[in-house]
Amino acid sequence: MDKTIAFKMKLKPGKKEEYRRRHKELWPELTALLKENGVYDYYIFLDEETNILFAVQKVREGGGSQSLGDMPVVRKWWHYMAELMEVNPDESPVSVPLEEMFHLP
Repeated sequence: MDKTIAFKMKLKPGKKEEYRRRHKELWPELTALLKENGVYDYYIFLDEETNILFAVQKVREGGGSQSLGDMPVVRKWWHYMAELMEVNPDESPVSVPLEEMFHLP
């Protein structure tokens, strides 16, 4: 069964346009990896008041991006994005899973 996953991350001040530009040029190999791992719909929204990035993924059973941190292209992407976002010591984005509270099908 498919599921929807939501999480939040934090953008550094003044990095909005660069973040947008880099995602418009998302690497084809990263796109392919996400799709191969069940991610078939992915949105990221920005709350400009707080610089919180709100991400929503629709994934096939057992899929998602949250378990791909050992893949070289993912680590390369993290390094590429680290200057724009709050990151952990391994340069992965600080990502907080969000609990679903309501769904209107």
